[in-house]
Amino acid sequence: MISIIVPVYNTKEYLTRCVESLLAQTCSDLEILLVDDGSTDGSGALCDRLAGEDGRIRVLHKENGGSSTARNAGIAEARGEFVGFVDSDDYVDTDMYERLLEAVCRYQVNAAQIGRDEIAPDGTKLPDICTPPEEPECIRPERFLEELLMHRGDCSFCTKLIRRQALEEYLSGKSGGESTEDLPDSGEYFPVGVLNEDFHLLIELLDYLGPIVSLPGHAYHVFYRLGSNSRKADKNSFSRVYEDSVNNADMAAELVEGNYPGLREVAFRFGIFQRLEYMLHIPVAQMCRENDFYRKTVKYLRKNWIRAMRNPILTGKNKRYHTLFAAAPKTVRRIHGILMMAKTTVQKR
Repeated sequence: MISIIVPVYNTKEYLTRCVESLLAQTCSDLEILLVDDGSTDGSGALCDRLAGEDGRIRVLHKENGGSSTARNAGIAEARGEFVGFVDSDDYVDTDMYERLLEAVCRYQVNAAQIGRDEIAPDGTKLPDICTPPEEPECIRPERFLEELLMHRGDCSFCTKLIRRQALEEYLSGKSGGESTEDLPDSGEYFPVGVLNEDFHLLIELLDYLGPIVSLPGHAYHVFYRLGSNSRKADKNSFSRVYEDSVNNADMAAELVEGNYPGLREVAFRFGIFQRLEYMLHIPVAQMCRENDFYRKTVKYLRKNWIRAMRNPILTGKNKRYHTLFAAAPKTVRRIHGILMMAKTTVQKR
């Protein structure tokens, strides 16, 4: 059986489309776990109604705690040998899970993934974030991590089917091989209280997964909805995802140092890139002495300037931005903001 876990929070408008795409799967031996994360728009009642219409649907209601807590709760209740995840405002092709399951069994691996595309609110397709292969490809952990660190790989769990045993072995390893029942974070697969949680868990999970099969084509469809955690409708807001991405880069560097030393320069490049993204998005008003994270970021860029200039993977553009932000961060940020506004004005004309 495949257990498909769907965290639900105030997505009543899109939930039926999502669930219908799962009920239409050509792989029929599945259960759908709708985890209502304290919705206030009627999504919880809709979950119950959908469950009453099809016995493959089960509903969990919980207090709001974020998508990680909802996913973790779903894993704890899952009965299937394999686990998949779908966001409640997205939808999938009818043969997605059949293709993923066939790949896992054919290649005798713990995980398989397939391509995804992004759909804009007006229905048009956005450029691919990750390019799927032209033929099925079996990717070993070190190379998979390299692809992630080079921003070419897909860290989303929504495009993957994973053998639940690998998740359980990961949690056991996280506890030092002891029973996890008495741990405060028992059952905490996805980290709670952070954004970009898929990347965080995936790089820790790689050694337990082993090779991952990547399939051609797009079968998962992301609905690009403004107002979600990483897609703020207010352009002046500053999502915490940028800080969490820097923290994940540091965690990746530690993992590389211990397990994949051949990727040191790749991991360093990733850490610089994530910090430059942070610097390019933080509002100027938050670039102050009172902001510890900002001050530490600038200090890191200055301390590692020489190494960055010698890094063979960082582009010339990366190095120019690094030099500018290390020298005069607030001035550069102001100028960059003015240039972006001017560019937007020209595009509108």
